[in-house]
Amino acid sequence: MSRRYFLAAVAAVSIGLSAAAAPIVAWAAPPAPIAAALADKGRPEADTKRDAARHPGELLAWAGVKPGQKVADFIMGGGYFTRILSVAVGPKGHVYAFQPAEFVKFRAAYATEQKAVADAYSNVTPISTSFGDLKLPDGLDLVLTVQNYHDLHLKAFPADNAAKMNAEIFRALKPGGTFVVVDHVGPADPGTPDKLHRIDPAQVRSEVEAAGFKFAGESNLLRNPADSHAVGVFDKSIRGETDQFAMKFGKPKK
Repeated sequence: MSRRYFLAAVAAVSIGLSAAAAPIVAWAAPPAPIAAALADKGRPEADTKRDAARHPGELLAWAGVKPGQKVADFIMGGGYFTRILSVAVGPKGHVYAFQPAEFVKFRAAYATEQKAVADAYSNVTPISTSFGDLKLPDGLDLVLTVQNYHDLHLKAFPADNAAKMNAEIFRALKPGGTFVVVDHVGPADPGTPDKLHRIDPAQVRSEVEAAGFKFAGESNLLRNPADSHAVGVFDKSIRGETDQFAMKFGKPKK
């Protein structure tokens, strides 16, 4: 049992992370479609080796991923979750993999990785516009963003970038759709995203709710109380073992 897996199990039976927090949802074994996605032979070995720390099966089950859904992987990175989502939603579902043009400009390999995933999975459509030009498809069931929400607040981007992205995600989701945000926990300091690549969970919740979403729950799946939140996520003392929050938000049906 990994250290994080043990800590998550311990936290699952605790009262909660704070008196003000919504009830913490413990994880469960993933259903068959998600389990099949994890076993997909097309996944790179580098990805599968990360499963023990990232718990993608439990996370996507908690997010409500099901066959036939239309989902978006918002800031897909190397495609770790895009591949899993593609198989999990199946041939009747679809995945839109957003790789911001700003990220590709910073690291050209992001474009190559996006193309590799889209070429390998027929139900994946790549989107590579800039943040400012982003228009997601209408009627999405789910938008998932993992370890990237803090990037919306980098100084390189406009101050209203996060607000505009939340508004676009809200618009694109169908009524009753779900927005799931996973990121590294950080202190309540405006400079945290740039300095540490973390963000304050309370800030995220406030911003997402301001776009019209309703808070629908929080999972302790990736929490790690041993993380002090004081060092950057790439520091060798904590890399791969950071304390991460997972929040679920819903778009009201009316």
